[in-house]
Amino acid sequence: MIPTVEDVKSSPLVHRLGDYFNPPGLTNFWGCSQVDRDITGVRNITYPPFSCSDVATCVLYLNGRYFPSLGCPITYVWYPDRIERIAEYQEMVLTSITAMVPNEKITLVQLTVESKSGKSREIDLRFRTQGTVTKRIESWMEVLSPLEIDNEFEIDASNNMIIHKAKGSTAFSIHGLHPKAEKINEYGFGIKTCLSAGEAKTWTLIHVVGETLSEVQNSYSKMVREINTVFDDIREYWNDELKAVFTPGNSRYSGFLPTLVTDDDDILRLYHTGILGVIYFKRDNPYSVYGRAYDTLMPKHWQTVTFLWDYSLSSLVHAILDPIVMRKYLECWMQMDIHKHFGTEYLKGNPVGPWYSVNNFAMLCIANDYLRWSGHTDWLKKEITSKREGNKSDNLIWQTLYDYSLNWLNYQTEDGIADYGGINNLLECVSSYIHGVVSLNAANVFNMRFILQLLKILGEEKLGKKLVREVTSLLKTLQKLYVDGKGYWYSRFPDGKFVEVKHCYDFITVLNTIPDDLSSKQKLEISKFFVNELKTPTWMRALSDRDNDAIFSLRPDHQWNGAYPAWPAQAVTGLYNIGQTDLAFTWLKSMASTANQGPFGQAHFIESMMNPDSGGARKAPNEYPYMCDWACSSGGAWARIIIESIFGVKATLNNGITAEPNFGAFDRNAELNNLHYQGDLYNVNRNGIKKI
Repeated sequence: MIPTVEDVKSSPLVHRLGDYFNPPGLTNFWGCSQVDRDITGVRNITYPPFSCSDVATCVLYLNGRYFPSLGCPITYVWYPDRIERIAEYQEMVLTSITAMVPNEKITLVQLTVESKSGKSREIDLRFRTQGTVTKRIESWMEVLSPLEIDNEFEIDASNNMIIHKAKGSTAFSIHGLHPKAEKINEYGFGIKTCLSAGEAKTWTLIHVVGETLSEVQNSYSKMVREINTVFDDIREYWNDELKAVFTPGNSRYSGFLPTLVTDDDDILRLYHTGILGVIYFKRDNPYSVYGRAYDTLMPKHWQTVTFLWDYSLSSLVHAILDPIVMRKYLECWMQMDIHKHFGTEYLKGNPVGPWYSVNNFAMLCIANDYLRWSGHTDWLKKEITSKREGNKSDNLIWQTLYDYSLNWLNYQTEDGIADYGGINNLLECVSSYIHGVVSLNAANVFNMRFILQLLKILGEEKLGKKLVREVTSLLKTLQKLYVDGKGYWYSRFPDGKFVEVKHCYDFITVLNTIPDDLSSKQKLEISKFFVNELKTPTWMRALSDRDNDAIFSLRPDHQWNGAYPAWPAQAVTGLYNIGQTDLAFTWLKSMASTANQGPFGQAHFIESMMNPDSGGARKAPNEYPYMCDWACSSGGAWARIIIESIFGVKATLNNGITAEPNFGAFDRNAELNNLHYQGDLYNVNRNGIKKI
């Protein structure tokens, strides 16, 4: 089925101010925003290069009191196009709708107050506003978005506006209220009104940012004229967006994804949520120096930045849905030194951050998916200027990829494995997961085997002799890192010490790169380790709580108390790779309840750390020590499960496409339709794959 916004909405999430809760966010493909822990408040309003940052505005005071102080639980329901909030207080129902207008720098909050009393009552509403707008091109290479805390303000009572002007940049914001407020001052808008028995009244807050005063005034006036239809228009826009994702020849993407037809609501939900975890990060920002971009986190951290690692974890979705953008990213990253940075930002096109050790593996995973699904092997012969250690060199693309596959030799130790550096190069919050880790060394085998396939296609087999030798040698060396009988691996430290590390990244990377190189005994031991120490009812631990490093950090993306969103997905694909179909599918079904809070978060807690949120593993909040954003773009890894694990699709570089479905207990009548591979369309069912 092709989903609508109603099909992918969240469960009702009920919270008070003091709860561990990451409030939901929105995007309009230019910027993003996040609702506050309040009935009307909004924060993290950004339309790069314009930003108001992590400062709340449009916050409600009811009868003179700050609304969250009243202790009322608020019910949040996220949709792609809006966030609805509902609360009850003293025989009143307050309902708000927050939305972002497509192709505009406008955020809306509509509040309806309905009396449930049998008699008339007076109410006093105040919408508290703040102005922190700025315009910055240079200041987006930090975790938080920029702001100016000393905006000048002006009250335009005749037009019902509060205008804020940045002192240090050319930026303005407007707050306005429709219908007009009775009182406007530097703190916001005030209304005193009478509600008859059963009566409801509605007000809409309009927040606009822009470069000039005339621009924001005109946008505000236009929105006032359209206020009666704008929320319906936004919903129609988003339903069209979801339809385009699955429609051949659509005008919004350079490709399209296959449609899943099934009566299994759990698997359908996971498939659509995984896809949302990619498209919700699309940014068609006119200020982008390289056109369309895909951010990695939202709505609080690293706006404008794409991390190679996270992009690679959703690379199957990118390859099928938007291959032209994927190719652009590959070329962009080849032209920076991927051994010094973790990604790029789109306002200047600059590299960002320190080196992540995964980068060579990430680049080759992305290239592999792009080439398999597009079939554009001629691209390999394109000349590109690559960079390393400040030195530029002109290479063909395939030569650059070849160099990536052997880059590990620069870090090879005397016992044959690569040393991948310290904590900031790897998982950041696991102090023992450093240096000679098995994961990225197993990934080197995958990398070299992929390049061997390319060399054969290009007629450059003679260059493959070295790769064959290195693969054979490295596979033997990797066995030294296995903790025999235990199902997990050692990390090798520079002093020669072997340290046991019970981390899921070894588990998932080994099973997704070299599953056929494991013995039957190892596969069984690895599966037992997963069940006993990592798996939880609706999620997983990234690190076993029996590991000595469990005391080091409470950051749940890579520690014992939760997991990053791609890790459970990759655990499922890994289990399928070693024949654990029943275990994988049963656990996958149980995790569908965690797809109930919108796109997957940067991390979700395990159930023993935090109570589930409406039945699903709770998203981790962004406060210290958890420091996790509301959504992360690696959620596309969940769609790979359906396409390649359950339906068993095997897309090759130049030897066609086949399917060996692993349905197990899955819906026997399920179909995957309109799967696009190298210019042709295919349908897949339990019997295999057929060209349309």
